[in-house]
Amino acid sequence: MRKAFKLMILGIAIVTASCAAYVEGSNVKMNKSALKETPPSGEFIDVEGTQVHYQIVGSGPDLIMIHGAGGSLRDFTFSIVDKLKSDFRIILFDRPGHGYTERIAARAQLGESPAEQSNLIFSAAKRIGVKDPIVLGHSFGGAVAMSYVLNNPEDAKALVMVAGVSNEWEGDLDSWYQITNSWAGRNILIPTLSAIAPRSRLEETTAGIFAPNAVPDGYLDHMGIALSKSKTTLQATTQQVNDVKPHIIEMEKRYPSLTLPIEIVHGDLDETVPLKVHGEVLASQVRSANLTVLKNVGHMPQHVSEPQVIAAIKRAANRAGLR
Repeated sequence: MRKAFKLMILGIAIVTASCAAYVEGSNVKMNKSALKETPPSGEFIDVEGTQVHYQIVGSGPDLIMIHGAGGSLRDFTFSIVDKLKSDFRIILFDRPGHGYTERIAARAQLGESPAEQSNLIFSAAKRIGVKDPIVLGHSFGGAVAMSYVLNNPEDAKALVMVAGVSNEWEGDLDSWYQITNSWAGRNILIPTLSAIAPRSRLEETTAGIFAPNAVPDGYLDHMGIALSKSKTTLQATTQQVNDVKPHIIEMEKRYPSLTLPIEIVHGDLDETVPLKVHGEVLASQVRSANLTVLKNVGHMPQHVSEPQVIAAIKRAANRAGLR
């Protein structure tokens, strides 16, 4: 009986080890695929031991663009950057754990806060000669952009929030974030899903983010399948989103002190970052904020409503005296 029990335990250990080896091998292959299919499009700079990936396009007043959760700077290079590059020098950053920017080592198991991310971007921006920037943030990137202007009021000249996270919300995050907010979720579930999730699953998720609007043709391939569902990206996203709420609560206390021009662009059908919880509340908290509500638009105005987002960026530049 004891021998049979030992054999059973040995069998379970072998199967577990085999599964772990398969998952790890699949993730290694996927990282190689990402490098081949969607290689880094910009340059790298070391900021206190963290490799930061950035790309500079165009000429004119400096415009920093910060992407949302689970994305990369490629979200902006899909289309809108080409329409802005004749009017602005655009500086795009991959946030920590996204695209080709590394996690901030000391925070990799906790989730980098908006302040830690904005400090990293600020330091990189100064090193590459960014001056008097307009700072734009989409979705989670809105929280990072807000932190940037709060903590560097003499540097940033204007803020553009595109469906940006800015205010406290009621209740808990959805079940995905709750499940992955654990050691098992981060270290077993996420690597496994990263290894085995089919393209159809990523298409479904992307459609949900764009809803009720359509996903532009070629968008997912431009973003890169392997890059979008990498283990590092999924881990960074869930940890950062799970950790952000208390930081938002603290930042809100400082909003009335803001005097720089702020342009808010938000879809009225955004269910990911609801207008009534974020855009409308922020507009009521800051006297210098101008809110543009987009009718029948969800969470991706930078693709669905490009002209309105571009107009908001130009208004911010004009209000700041940069054009």
